[in-house]
Amino acid sequence: MAYTLPELPYGYDALEPYIDARTMEIHHTKHHQAYITKVNDALQGTVLEGIDILQVIQRIDELPAEKQTAVRNNGGGHANHSLFWQIMGPKAGGVPAGELAEAINDAFGGFEAFKTEFSNAAATRFGSGWAWLCRHADGEVKICSTPNQDNPLMSGVGCEGIPILGLDVWEHAYYLNYQNRRPDYINAFFSVINWEKVAENYAG
Repeated sequence: MAYTLPELPYGYDALEPYIDARTMEIHHTKHHQAYITKVNDALQGTVLEGIDILQVIQRIDELPAEKQTAVRNNGGGHANHSLFWQIMGPKAGGVPAGELAEAINDAFGGFEAFKTEFSNAAATRFGSGWAWLCRHADGEVKICSTPNQDNPLMSGVGCEGIPILGLDVWEHAYYLNYQNRRPDYINAFFSVINWEKVAENYAG
C-alpha cells in the first residue's frame, strides 16, 4: 500500500505564535507530501514496497543501488516528518515527567542542561538536517544530529538509537517567520514540545 500524508493532530494555526500557520501548511502539504510522492515512486516494484516506513529506512541496502538515494532522502523525509508532527502540540511545552524526566536527568544532569545541549546540536547542524533525542536499548537517552533527511534508524549516519524527539532545522521549517534566526526558532520549539507524546515514544 502506498504511503499517504498523515493528518495533523491539530490545526495549522495551533502552534502560533511559535510556529506560524502558513509555515505549517506549506511544510505539511507541500514538503511532506513531496517526500511521500517520491518515496512511493522509488519503492514501486521493489521488495520493500508496502512495508512500514521505519522498516524501509533500516533496510535501504536491500534495494537496487539506483533506488537507494531516493529512498534515503524521501523515505527519511516521510519518517522524520511523521514523528515531528506528533511530538508538537498546542498548549504544550513545559518539562517532561516520569521515567523520561529521570532518563534526561541521569544523562544530562537536568532539564536545562539537556535543553542547552539539544539546542546546540540543532544550531550547529551545518546546512539542512535534524537534531534528535534517542533512546538506547538500556533506557539511556542521547542527543545527536543528522544531515539532510537522514534518520538515526539508518545505518552509518553516526547517530544511533530510536528517535523519540526530533527537530527539523531545514530552512523550510522556519524561514517565513524567523528568516536566518535559527536559534530563535529552536528556542520557540521548546514551547510546543508535547512531552506526553515524547514520553510515550520513550516508553514504547
